[in-house]
Amino acid sequence: MIVGDLLRRYRDEVMLNKRSADVETYIVDRFLRHSLASSLLARLNGSDISRYRDERLETVKGGTVHRELAVLRHCFEVARKDWGIPLKSNPVADITMPSVGRPRNRRATEAELSALRHACTHPLLWSIITIAIETGMRRGEIVNIRWSDIDLDVGTLHIPVTKNGHPRTIPLTGRAMEVLRSLPKTDEQVFPMTGNAVRLAWVRLKNKAGVDGLRFHDLRHEAVSRFFEMGLSVPEVALISGHRDPRMLFRYTHLKAENIVEKLR
Repeated sequence: MIVGDLLRRYRDEVMLNKRSADVETYIVDRFLRHSLASSLLARLNGSDISRYRDERLETVKGGTVHRELAVLRHCFEVARKDWGIPLKSNPVADITMPSVGRPRNRRATEAELSALRHACTHPLLWSIITIAIETGMRRGEIVNIRWSDIDLDVGTLHIPVTKNGHPRTIPLTGRAMEVLRSLPKTDEQVFPMTGNAVRLAWVRLKNKAGVDGLRFHDLRHEAVSRFFEMGLSVPEVALISGHRDPRMLFRYTHLKAENIVEKLR
């Protein structure tokens, strides 16, 4: 049996039930094209994985290699625990994982948001951007909002499908409710666009506005940071953002000292 046998079974049986199936399929297919896939399981050890790690680090960042090896590690764990494959240990667990680097701390400035606002001519994009900043929702969560998920009388929005698989109901800010009330109800979806369409529109808008280095996902960082600057507690922000691990929540938090000055005074 070779590594490729495990990878193909993992792709066909395990990954189908994952929300990240598309991304992981790409990773597994890349492994299958690599010489590592033809290695005999009986002779595989940590040094083989280390060589793959070091080879990949010559061309891509540590975070990319870390994600790839995390998929491979889970594949071996499933093989050992659920499929009865007689591996003495998980070879990925025997190596030092590459550093993922420092987390992003990018926040949007008022000047950037103003430039984006004035450059935006798309009928829905600025509303989507505003909802992202006011709720901390991911791009995929935003395009999946349905009118039936919203209760404007109470001021809440239900998110049935999330990245971590845990549905959540979030409170809406006054600005978010204002945006939602202004939108026409022409479709069951609040924003009848695909995630990829939003991504492309965002790139075009940034280029038009002359805003560099700002990702759409950075708006989630901006939202979480603003919630803390408003004075919300960790549990309250976690309720909105959906983070179940406070450590991950803090990776999204980048407070501005000038916004804390008034509180101290």
